[in-house]
Amino acid sequence: MPSLTQNLTHIGAGFRALSDPLRLQIIELLSSQELCVCELCEKLDVNQSKLSFHLKNLKEADLVYSRQEGRWMYYSLNLSQFVVLEQYLADFRHLEAILPGRNCD
Repeated sequence: MPSLTQNLTHIGAGFRALSDPLRLQIIELLSSQELCVCELCEKLDVNQSKLSFHLKNLKEADLVYSRQEGRWMYYSLNLSQFVVLEQYLADFRHLEAILPGRNCD
């Protein structure tokens, strides 16, 4: 079982990967379907080397899966990692009652 430090490192990697506008655009495109690199390049109007760099970041953060079919690489979202990030943030909801100046309903 991963330690707390390993979990936080993994969560931090996810949030860092989501901190780039182009990577957020990639996530948006993948939220509706699996896409190959050529489709992502076309939709985002970026060259393949730049896109590959950003896909590598997303993959290292476990936010996307990749699979090869013939000569093409296809990417899709790893929804379970998004659930981990969402749960991490949700764990802070209980703090809203103790924050000064907040009127919570």
